Amino acid sequence: MALRHHLASLSLLALLAGCSSPQPAHSVAEISGDCTVEKLQGTLGQQASAKQIEQLQLKANATFVRVLAPGDAATLDYNLQRLNIHIDESETITRLTCG
Repeated sequence: MALRHHLASLSLLALLAGCSSPQPAHSVAEISGDCTVEKLQGTLGQQASAKQIEQLQLKANATFVRVLAPGDAATLDYNLQRLNIHIDESETITRLTCG
């Protein structure tokens, strides 16, 4: 659960940073926003950490990332620039999707 609180804090900081500055966290050369998960499937079954989530976002080429645990509410909008990281109760990565 500590990871979920840490991730929520990181999400809030990213949101606030986005409000205060028009500059993205990563350069356009690093992230084009065309999310893809093909290169990430080897991370299934691993424990999620803040550093790993950031690395997955870069490898997926995703502009946005969200971590979804069982029972979490999620919007139904489909965003091709977003990486969705699904975790279980023990914070193990169970599924990776774009959208």
